[in-house]
Amino acid sequence: MPYTKDDKKVTLTTAAGSSVEILLYGATVLSWKASRTAEPARERLFVSKKAVLDGSKPVRGGIPIAFPFFGPPSKPEHQKMGQHGFARSTVWKWDSVVMDNDTGVAVRLVLEPTPEIKAVFPNPFHLAYVALLHTYFEADAATCTVSPLKGLTYIDKTKNYAEAVETRDEVPVNKFTDAVYKNGGGKYVGKWTGGGIEVKAVGFKDVVVWNPQAEAGSKIGDLHEGAWDNFVCIEASPTLLSLFAVY
Repeated sequence: MPYTKDDKKVTLTTAAGSSVEILLYGATVLSWKASRTAEPARERLFVSKKAVLDGSKPVRGGIPIAFPFFGPPSKPEHQKMGQHGFARSTVWKWDSVVMDNDTGVAVRLVLEPTPEIKAVFPNPFHLAYVALLHTYFEADAATCTVSPLKGLTYIDKTKNYAEAVETRDEVPVNKFTDAVYKNGGGKYVGKWTGGGIEVKAVGFKDVVVWNPQAEAGSKIGDLHEGAWDNFVCIEASPTLLSLFAVY
């Protein structure tokens, strides 16, 4: 069977041995094990050892969805919401199987207005808002670099949101990095000693590169000690996105 589900989680598998586990709480991807020919499937995502998986708070790691904004609430209409909005802290509903063939398997989960959402976000969902897939890739942060970002304008959140133009061919994450790159090419490569990842973003104009290192990571309660050495976030983000768009 290409998928299994219960009231907490959906698991997708392929004939080649790859798999994905999705928590219905937040529609957060907890695990992505990629298989190659003649190689066993291995985990490609990072999840903190201190992550809470019981649906009481958003998961630290994996691929959570930030919506209708990224980061702390900055607009007056968002002040009733917590960090990254409500999508990652609401239970999503199973909808349907979208694809099930030799190419792979895909399913659709939906998030509809609930009384709790309407209490903090009464706006109609057809309006355009910022959304982001906050992907934690398992990586050796000491040697990890991300490219191609050279020539892109970016906002450096580690320097009081200063705006600059990237001059580096490859951007390292071995020190505290939190940068929002505007109008990227939609294809990014993270590489490190012994591995790498290619990210292709369709319909997502911007990209965030993040690793807190000890400077900021030690202040995150559900991130275990030294976790910042083991991941990089390469986060596809549209500037404006209708909720009716298909992710």
